[in-house]
Amino acid sequence: MTRKEEILCATLELASEHGLKAVSMGRIAERIGIRKASLYNHFSSRDEIVRELYGMLRKQAQAHNPVSAQPASAFAGSGLEEILTAALSGYTGFLSDPHLLSFFRVLYSERSTSPTAAQIMLEETQRMIDSTRSLFYALVVHGKMKNADVDTAAVSYAMTIHSLIDRHMDRMTARQEAPGITGIPDDLRAYIRWFSNLMEEDANE
Repeated sequence: MTRKEEILCATLELASEHGLKAVSMGRIAERIGIRKASLYNHFSSRDEIVRELYGMLRKQAQAHNPVSAQPASAFAGSGLEEILTAALSGYTGFLSDPHLLSFFRVLYSERSTSPTAAQIMLEETQRMIDSTRSLFYALVVHGKMKNADVDTAAVSYAMTIHSLIDRHMDRMTARQEAPGITGIPDDLRAYIRWFSNLMEEDANE
C-alpha cells in the first residue's frame, strides 16, 4: 500500500468511526503515524483527501459491481419495466459495496452542514440524472418509451429513485433495516412498474 492509499484508508476509518466533521489533517497523520506536515506532500487539504477518497471508493465499487451500460438495442424483446429494473439492479449492487456504503452514510448524514459532502452528493445525483437521460433517449429511439419531454421524465425518475434510496439509507441508520441494499426493495419495484406503465403506453404511436 502506498502512502497515499494509507492516508485515504485512515480517512475512511476515521470518518466511519467519528463522522466527517471529526476528521482533521492532524488526526489522519496520527492514525498512520506520520507528522502532519508530511500529509501536505500528498494532499493540499482535508477536503481534497475526502474527495479523492470518494473517487477511489467509487472506482473500486464499479470494478466489483459494474453498472450496465448496454444500449437499449441490447434489450430487444424486453419491456420497459424489465429494462429499468435491470439498470437499477446494477446501481443498487454498486451502492451495496461495503466501503462505499460506509462512506455514503457519512456523506448522507453531514451533507446539510458540510460543503464537501454536499458537493459530492450533488455530483453523484447529477451522474444519476445524466445516465438516466442517456438511457431514456436511447429507449425512445428504439420504441421502448414515449417521446414525451424526455429531459423532464429523466429528472423526475432519477430524483424519485434517489429519494427512495435516501429513505432506505435513513432506515438503515435508524436500524429498521440491515446495512446494505440487497436486490431492489419493493417500493422501488412498485415505482418502476407504475412509471413503466405510464411511459410505455402508446410508445410506438
